[in-house]
Amino acid sequence: MSDLSSLAVNPGVVIQPLNTKADKLLHGNPSAASEDAKIEKSATDFESILLSSWLQQAEQSFGSVPGGDDEDTDSGKDQYMGIAMQSLGASMTASGGIGIAKMISTSLHKAEDARVSKTQTSVAK
Repeated sequence: MSDLSSLAVNPGVVIQPLNTKADKLLHGNPSAASEDAKIEKSATDFESILLSSWLQQAEQSFGSVPGGDDEDTDSGKDQYMGIAMQSLGASMTASGGIGIAKMISTSLHKAEDARVSKTQTSVAK
């Protein structure tokens, strides 16, 4: 109890909250939780789109036989393969992906924590 009374006596002491992801979740700050959800969704969506694009390009590169006749292709084949590659990219990302989403979300969380810390520091002054 003496620790609390010493803070009341010394009005110059400024106590700032922690700026960690765990602290945001523990204190139930809805805006912080929604920011974390937005960051995670953005990172996984980006990885999914990137993987889909890579898979589509690989399929186009390796999907045809050199010297083969490309005139027999169905007009809907490209659309169907595009949808299939999007689905495969989303499935790969959902099952762990290749780590790009994790790197992006880590970087965005650091940037968000720095922004929140800077905002809280300027408000405290």
